[in-house]
Amino acid sequence: MGTWKIQSFVREVVGTGQRYNEFGEKPDGYISYLPDGRMHAMLVADNRVKPTGALPTDEEKAKLFGTMIAYAGTYRIDGEKVIHDVQVSWNQLWTGSQQVRFFKAESDTLSSPQPLRRARA
Repeated sequence: MGTWKIQSFVREVVGTGQRYNEFGEKPDGYISYLPDGRMHAMLVADNRVKPTGALPTDEEKAKLFGTMIAYAGTYRIDGEKVIHDVQVSWNQLWTGSQQVRFFKAESDTLSSPQPLRRARA
């Protein structure tokens, strides 16, 4: 349990093993696991556009949407994986899904030693 600040976000293409920093070298965000079994996560890229006016234009909204991940729900731990049961999400396709994350906890660092994989509900 606790809150962790995102330090990196690396994607791996399972077919090729290629790894890349999808949200840049210095993404920002947090993931929190609460004692009541709830969790929330928000991650943003390091190169987000700043709207030119008080409200973003449609183009700015699309760019902002494409440079973030945000969702919340409940969680459970099963060995070295945590299963997020998503109840609300920035991407409606994730709402109602399970997001499975493999993890390793060492001292104050939480890492994912394996590629992120999505499980179907």
